[in-house]
Amino acid sequence: MARAKVACLLSGNGTTMSALLFQSRLPGCPYEIVLVASNVPGAPGLQIAAAEGIATFAHDHRGMDRRAHEEVMDAALRQSGADTLALCGYMRVLTAEFVAGWEGRMVNTHPSLLPKYKGLDTHARAIAAGDSHGGCSVHVVTPELDGGPLLGQVAVAILPGDTADSLARRVILAEYQLYPRMLADFVSRESSPEWLLSRVRALALALPEVEERESHGAPGWRTGGKSGKFFAYFNDQHHGTQHIAVLVKTGGVDEVEGLVETAPESCFKPAYYGASGWVGLILNRPGVDWDDVAQWLARSWRMVAPARLTRLHDAADDF
Repeated sequence: MARAKVACLLSGNGTTMSALLFQSRLPGCPYEIVLVASNVPGAPGLQIAAAEGIATFAHDHRGMDRRAHEEVMDAALRQSGADTLALCGYMRVLTAEFVAGWEGRMVNTHPSLLPKYKGLDTHARAIAAGDSHGGCSVHVVTPELDGGPLLGQVAVAILPGDTADSLARRVILAEYQLYPRMLADFVSRESSPEWLLSRVRALALALPEVEERESHGAPGWRTGGKSGKFFAYFNDQHHGTQHIAVLVKTGGVDEVEGLVETAPESCFKPAYYGASGWVGLILNRPGVDWDDVAQWLARSWRMVAPARLTRLHDAADDF
């Protein structure tokens, strides 16, 4: 499978960027660095990236409106083809608009055991509080400062006589280990059966009166009650396919054949079910449109749900 494309944003020496970069050169790493960008044209991290053959971009923020500068940076990031951003000591507060543009696709490392000590002076604050450990965290970036979902942490013991500087020197070593591992896990999540199942489950169970039932050893979803009918099944590489997919009902075999012919990268005709008008929506691929998956689930649900439920659902949509 193609590796995820990651862009790094930095303002300084690029040590955490280097940890990500050199990890990406190891066999089996699921990501590659496609761009290193900075708001400081002379940042040493840019020189490291360039020496390693990585594309770089810099644009000084001084004298610019914050949003205007972000638009320049964002254009370069998107032109690089990056699908994930990794903040590596980028010393600019990002606007909510910029974060929203990369929602769920931007990660950061922070030198504390979040949610403790968001912001600056984390090591001094941990020592002053009498904590036994400092540490580092990797998290998804949201508009809340250092408040996004945690991906992982490493605790680092605070030694007698530690200063903020001495503790920082050990915590950064932990960051160099943690960040590449968490980034690899993060970009691989969309090929993880567990993660994909959780997404499908949430969408299916959001529909009215749905219950999950196992069918032939796989999770399935049906309308509630004794007469409930299945409208979706989760398919984890069953019957010799390489696909992780959700199977949904269509209007018939002709529609299945048309979908497979026009969009073979996202649809397939599943064994057994395909002959009955079910199509497989491939989930273990880049760029899955989850809104489209939700629409297919809702359409399939409508095909089997009792009229009393579809009338309510139609009324809610019209409202």
